[in-house]
Order: sequence, then C-alpha cells, then structure tokens
Amino acid sequence: LTNSPTDAFLPQSSSLSSTVIMSEHESKKPRSADGDDNNSISAAASSISRAIDFLTLTRSLKTTKRTGWVMRKVHQPESIADHMYRMSLMSMIASFSDGALDTNRCIKLALIHDLAEAKVGDITPHCGVSDKEKYDLELETMQYISKMLGPMMGGDEILELWKEYEEGTTEEARLLKDLDKIEMILQAQEYEVEGSHDESLDQFFTSTEGKWRTEIGKAWAAEIVSRRKIGGNSKSVNGVGKMEEE
Repeated sequence: LTNSPTDAFLPQSSSLSSTVIMSEHESKKPRSADGDDNNSISAAASSISRAIDFLTLTRSLKTTKRTGWVMRKVHQPESIADHMYRMSLMSMIASFSDGALDTNRCIKLALIHDLAEAKVGDITPHCGVSDKEKYDLELETMQYISKMLGPMMGGDEILELWKEYEEGTTEEARLLKDLDKIEMILQAQEYEVEGSHDESLDQFFTSTEGKWRTEIGKAWAAEIVSRRKIGGNSKSVNGVGKMEEE
C-alpha cells in the first residue's frame, strides 16, 4: 500500500529528535558548486538517455513496409522512412519556388508527419480503422514522444508540428498534404515502370483525383501522370488538374 498524497504533509514522528532543524546560518549558506555540477551532469545524462530512447523508437520507421504497397503485393516495397526522406527532399525544393513559404518549417513537417507510425504502424483507409480512431492513436503516440523528449529537445514543437500537419490549415501544411500524395503516386509510377507489382496500382492515382490543395501539387501530379501515360502504364487518369474545393 502507498501513502495517500496528504501523508506527505504529516509528521513522521512526534519525537523532536527526528526533526532536523536548520540554523539561520545554515539556511543562508550558498548552494555548493559541486551540487550544481552534479545536477547538471544528471540532467545531461537523462537527456542523452531519452534521446537514444527516441531514436531507438524510430528504428521501426526504417523496417516497417508501407501498408499500401504490401496490400498490392509490390516486390520489396519501400519503408515508412523511405517515404518520409524523399518527402523531405520534395518539401525543400518545392518551398524554394514560393518565397512566402518557410522552407525550414516545410522540412520539419515532412520529417514529423508520419512519426507516430513508429508505434502505431502505417494505417490506411483499407485497414478497418476509423479516421477518429487513427487520429486518437497517433495523437497519443505523439504526446508520448513529446514527453519523452521534453521541451529541451523539441518535444513540444514536434507535437505542435504534427498537429499543424493534421489540421492542414497553414500554407506549409497544405503543401505537405499535397506532397504526401505526390510522393505516393511517384512511387506507384516507378513501381509500374519496374514491373515490381503483381496487382494494379490504379487506385493510388484515382484516390488523388481532384484532391490537390496547391498549384505545386497540381503541376507535379500532372507531370507524373503524363509520364505514366507515355510509359503505357494502365489507363489514363482524369481529373488530375482539378483543385480540391475548400
């Protein structure tokens, strides 16, 4: 049994001999420099430990294959980390073309957007999980990661970046929402060229029709689809040039 919270405020003994009384002189003594150093060392050690715990957690992003490709029986499909890395490159070069966009923020959003999948895995609309349940699972994971890192290692910022991406209301988040789909259809087109799939990949193109939120997204998608047609892959896709209605 554990003591109740109020037990901490109760004297543990009625004997005065058990009570340590600090003299006025002692109470005014400066804190030991050695004590400060020890506290700093302890805090640094804790920070290092939490950093390695976080990085170990993210290893699964490198080893977990993207669910959509696995379900379509793609040979040697990409990992979640593969997707996140190229999306980070996309966010960098895409943001350069628009001076109003914060390039550093775009790259951070790309690095963070699928971070929760390190624990919950790559949940797709075909996994039988509702959007709310998926969001709740991922939010719980991001809160866990935020606490693990703490504010000194960006835990608070990481959580806020993830929420920004999920809400998709800032210009940077809108771009990243498009790039998430762009990376997917580019990968699908590449798998088709390689012939490394047993089932049709049409659904990855049709699922993005009319869903572009930015001019960059619309233009890049059109280029990818045009290459797909030239390569003679599958049927043509209509509606790639449509902008999503807000």
